[in-house]
Amino acid sequence: MLWDVDFTLVDAGGIGWHLYELAFTEMFGEPPPRPSSLAGRTDRAIALEVLALAGQPDPRQQVAAFEAVMAARAPELAGLVRERGVALPGAAAAMAALADGHRPQAVVQSLLTGNIRPLAEVKLGPLGLTRHLDLDVGAYGDASAVRAELVDVARRGAALTYRRSFAGEATVLVGDTPLDVGAALASGARGVGVATGLFSAGELAAAGAHAVLPDLTDTGRVLAAILGLPRP
Repeated sequence: MLWDVDFTLVDAGGIGWHLYELAFTEMFGEPPPRPSSLAGRTDRAIALEVLALAGQPDPRQQVAAFEAVMAARAPELAGLVRERGVALPGAAAAMAALADGHRPQAVVQSLLTGNIRPLAEVKLGPLGLTRHLDLDVGAYGDASAVRAELVDVARRGAALTYRRSFAGEATVLVGDTPLDVGAALASGARGVGVATGLFSAGELAAAGAHAVLPDLTDTGRVLAAILGLPRP
């Protein structure tokens, strides 16, 4: 079970772009140019675009160093997350319900997010949303510029740790963008759209989501959508 972060579990109050500004200014002495879009993209894809827009030579050679600066600065933003960020309604309850040990097979919860791991952690930790997550088997935004490629990263890590297969729809992605849904479909996973971001329920359904939720507030409905059960 792989959660997206931004506008699925939290609204982090613009902390992600703030980190880009800090890291870019530290490296290059000026603020970064704004990329075409942030929604659903990985940090690797966004960073490459930002470096290219800034006219930096050979962005692919510089992106790892840029991400390293982001990773180093991310923990400094915990206070801002507490000030500006909010856990989206129902997120904590849904995660707790999935962690209920009475199921025939335990649900392993982690992240599939465009954020690099330190940024994902600083967005979730101060808001109390890491308790039920195994962050070590997640897939993060520095692994690839292509979100769909993160699914196999997470599957391999989970299979090694839990000694079982997460092939096909044994992996479920929950996210708020068509890119989340597309990553699920491209990898044979189950894709659940949540219309709490920039995209409507209709747009997520049109992208091919197996199920679409207006939000995470109805825990029974959330579990049914994720587990592929009849709607309660």
